[in-house]
Amino acid sequence: MTVATPLPQRPRIIAVANQKGGVGKTTTAINLATALAAIDKRVVVIDLDPQGNASTGLGIPSGERRPGSYHVLIGEADFAETRRPTMVPGLDIVPAGVDLSGAEIELVALEGRESILRRALHRAQSSCDYLLIDCPPALGLLTLNALVAADAVLVPLQCEFFALEGMSHLMRTIERVRRVHNPNLEIQGIVLTMFDKRNRLSDLVASDVRAHFGDKVYETVIPRNVRISEAPSHGRPVLIYDVACAGSRAYLHLAGEVLRRERSVA
Repeated sequence: MTVATPLPQRPRIIAVANQKGGVGKTTTAINLATALAAIDKRVVVIDLDPQGNASTGLGIPSGERRPGSYHVLIGEADFAETRRPTMVPGLDIVPAGVDLSGAEIELVALEGRESILRRALHRAQSSCDYLLIDCPPALGLLTLNALVAADAVLVPLQCEFFALEGMSHLMRTIERVRRVHNPNLEIQGIVLTMFDKRNRLSDLVASDVRAHFGDKVYETVIPRNVRISEAPSHGRPVLIYDVACAGSRAYLHLAGEVLRRERSVA
């Protein structure tokens, strides 16, 4: 009797997005990915930011980023060709190089340009549990491709005075993508970053965000932590650089909270 080979399970795709720079978006993408890998999930980070900070933060030298996410988008390489291992067991990355900076212009004339990444990922036989897409700090065509391809969006939000400014624009974009391109897109959650417990403003911002977005905001907050800031310059996630620091503990807690939310929608 012939036993049917089970079809590979499609990975859950989460876009890490915020059009505002300096909110801890890339830091959250690589450290959440590392924390998920640490609890035996197979994870791939897709670096979709032309700055390539996720690639740097996971130790991929600038000369070793071809082919990368740019080549997936323009059809010169498939997902499997661009995926490469990192120092973290169970965590791979599709890196970004400087050539990605021209992708917005090159893609704009293509038919179905907003769905290129989704089509590329659907063609791939991805042997992983999670794909985390690190989006650029803008709501352009690269971020649009990530949102159209994703199952859910995770939004890092810095605990500062203007935290809520721009969120309405992002939410409108997510709603527009949901209405026109991706009806299943959901907000996985909003994570408060750079929280300084010595600063009363951080508490005020956190309270405002929770009042506005309710249970969409994770209980876990990411503290302002010098070890988190130092880790990228060493080409390491903070969980590898200093697993005992407050930042590492926070990202492990965040990974647990993400998985609990994932189970609730499964």
